[in-house]
Amino acid sequence: MSYQVFARKYRPRTFDDVLGQDHVVTTLRNAIEGDRLAHAYLFVGPRGTGKTSTARIFAKALNCTDGPRLDFDPDEEVCREIAEGRSLDVLEIDGATHNGVEQVRELRDTVNYAPASARFKVYYIDEVHMLSNAAFNALLKTLEEPPPHVKFIFATTEPNKILPTILSRCQRFDLRPIPTETISAHLRHIAQQENVALEEAAAWAIAKGADGGMRDAQSMLDQLVAFCGESITEQNVQDIFGFTSSETVAGLAASIFRRNTSESFSLVHAEANKGKDLTQLLAELTGFLRALLVERISPGAAGAEIPDDFWEELGEGGNQLGDDRLLAVLDRLADADARMRRAPNKQLHFEIALIRAAQSLDEVRISDVVKALEKGAPPSAEEHSGKRALPEDLAAPGKGPGTQEPLNEPDKPPRPTPRARKKTDVEGQLASLIEKAPDSRPEAPPPPEPASSSPPEIADSTGASSEALPAREGSTEGANEPSGHGSFYDDPLVHEALRMFKGKLKE
Repeated sequence: MSYQVFARKYRPRTFDDVLGQDHVVTTLRNAIEGDRLAHAYLFVGPRGTGKTSTARIFAKALNCTDGPRLDFDPDEEVCREIAEGRSLDVLEIDGATHNGVEQVRELRDTVNYAPASARFKVYYIDEVHMLSNAAFNALLKTLEEPPPHVKFIFATTEPNKILPTILSRCQRFDLRPIPTETISAHLRHIAQQENVALEEAAAWAIAKGADGGMRDAQSMLDQLVAFCGESITEQNVQDIFGFTSSETVAGLAASIFRRNTSESFSLVHAEANKGKDLTQLLAELTGFLRALLVERISPGAAGAEIPDDFWEELGEGGNQLGDDRLLAVLDRLADADARMRRAPNKQLHFEIALIRAAQSLDEVRISDVVKALEKGAPPSAEEHSGKRALPEDLAAPGKGPGTQEPLNEPDKPPRPTPRARKKTDVEGQLASLIEKAPDSRPEAPPPPEPASSSPPEIADSTGASSEALPAREGSTEGANEPSGHGSFYDDPLVHEALRMFKGKLKE
């Protein structure tokens, strides 16, 4: 028998073998048990997450002996034919090569034929988003009202390219990237079955590099077995696939937080001299910083991505590192990632990003200034004492119900009073001058004399009256003369004001 790669040898055969997709498996199980089978299903997800494997297992459950049922035997003839792709009633079609309207018309013509030996005729179209719009439109009517013995299963990595009229006729299942812990555990299981000594750190490095795809991880393990033989270490994984050790990535992040640009440059130069891909190194550094941010927001959510002694090695700088600073560093690295993808000198842009990331930690933001001002503002008297003033009608003796003092309500916070604004030095000097200044307001005029009851005297023919007429109101006769020019310059109050404000008088 020819050699079979791990990705095919350890492909899931039953629903119990599907890893990381419990929400999909549970829904399909319940649909089979409750006899609530739809006529069209759409599996969406990135590569290597189990779309084709889940479709085949579902087809086995439908067409197995005495099916549909969940406890089918994967080794029976019908299930083996489906797994090997040679069943006449389960047709697997590649949407990338059969994407024309003519192929869809041929499929539509064969739909009405009954299954050869199974209960259902299953059409599985992989990469269905590659079909043309004309092909989709030709499939619409058949997909909406297929014969009772026909089931459609579609798989795609780009659901946004599928027509909405197709999506509305299918039950959609989103397959998620498989967690790193699940992939690592499955790789150790495969290594045990193959009698290969696989270090736990090496399995974790492979799972992390697979980026949620089980098939990618199995292919990487297969390549490592061919290279290393019966013993695989983390260093072997780094040498073959160009990964960087977690200690190096953590050290690079710590050097940024310590503002040690020289240390950051040394680490980058060392990795570049080893032939490592700097774009991948930047991606690993960004992923590590993202794990730090997740760990700060939700402790324990980052898993084993952060070394246990990382915060201890970072020292006090780690305690002062806020979420806004982490976001600023991530922004600088994200900008560098976009530039490095199209730049010939990737190391230059990487080094510039490290400098900017370290500088972003010392930037003073408006929010920092506001927080500092809020912390420095003195509390009001009532806030400092923690008590609230009583109303006048209750605080006055003899008022209110009884003679007992009213109690403060504990559920209501004290109402703050307006804070008195501190006088500046200039205001204080002006106040002292005003206090020293004499009262220069004009005196109130004397009250008017009561009018006499006797009639006024009438002037004689010469125009002279018997008595002199009183002076007209508002006359300046008899008023005090203003002080002379010298009295203003000799005023001690003026000299005091000139001394305080360092001023001069102009003629």
